[in-house]
Amino acid sequence: MCASFHPRLINLPFDDPGVFVPFRFEKRAILFDLGTADALSSRDMLKISHVFISHTHMDHFVGFDRLLRLCLGREKELCLYGPPGFLKNIGGKLTAYSWNLVQNYPNWFALRATEVHPDHVLSQEYLCQHRFMPRNAPTRHPFDGILLREPALTVSCALLDHHIPCLGFRLAESFHVNIIREKLDALNLSVGPWLKTFKDALTAGKDPAAPFEVPDGQRFTLGDLADQIAMITPGQKMAYITDAVYSPSNAEKIIRLARGVSHLFIEAAFLEAEAELAEKKYHLTARQAGELAGKAGARQFTIFHFSPRYTDMETQLYDEAQKAYNTAIQGH
Repeated sequence: MCASFHPRLINLPFDDPGVFVPFRFEKRAILFDLGTADALSSRDMLKISHVFISHTHMDHFVGFDRLLRLCLGREKELCLYGPPGFLKNIGGKLTAYSWNLVQNYPNWFALRATEVHPDHVLSQEYLCQHRFMPRNAPTRHPFDGILLREPALTVSCALLDHHIPCLGFRLAESFHVNIIREKLDALNLSVGPWLKTFKDALTAGKDPAAPFEVPDGQRFTLGDLADQIAMITPGQKMAYITDAVYSPSNAEKIIRLARGVSHLFIEAAFLEAEAELAEKKYHLTARQAGELAGKAGARQFTIFHFSPRYTDMETQLYDEAQKAYNTAIQGH
């Protein structure tokens, strides 16, 4: 199966956290956390349509300025999500600069920020041409746990405890459409952009009896073409967890977010020998991270956000997490 997206850490595990999720065959990406992101090219940064911020400690949010600078003067909408207080943080960033010349930009750039609370969200729009000054008060909407709903995917979240609210995230693909190349060849159909249109029609739930024309003029119904060239399988799922103390409440939420994911990215700041320090600093140990990954039934997990005290000792973190995962997955 060809994956629809390939998530990866944007930095080494001792550096600022963040996961970049580019989508195959699309000039689009999603980003979880926005610390220093110098390892991402400007081209990759400009693919980002949505940024999900766990919390606004500097190592998770300092990259906002670079992303904002790259987007200035471009026709673009950038959506950002964060925990309680996020709109104040965004406003503080934007009011730190002078915007007296932005009316000269011919393109329309908009920031749309959403602040997440347990039972509602607050949304605010900041337009470049309006010097990023909101024209209206934030709008309030009920919150059911899902931040982004699209035909092909959803992003949901939970509020975790880091001595401040911190968001954990789950990205879930609705289902995956696998194109069978041999079946394409048998119908003398070539690979091209039309395949994305075909996949989009399936994920949008369009009528299987609707006509669908391929580039060489052959005509099919959507359902008939799907039967002939596609194999539909369960979609990919990933989760991103960082900066959360190990507590019964957090553990329950993390396991729910990561249940059955293809890939879990989870912080492991300390070794279990320093569990008391981890609790004091509201972080996870490697053993706790591996155990949570196993209890969630994650098929693969990656630990990151290591404390610098373990420089040149990262193998111990990986080993501790893997051992805990193996034990937990056997009992899952």
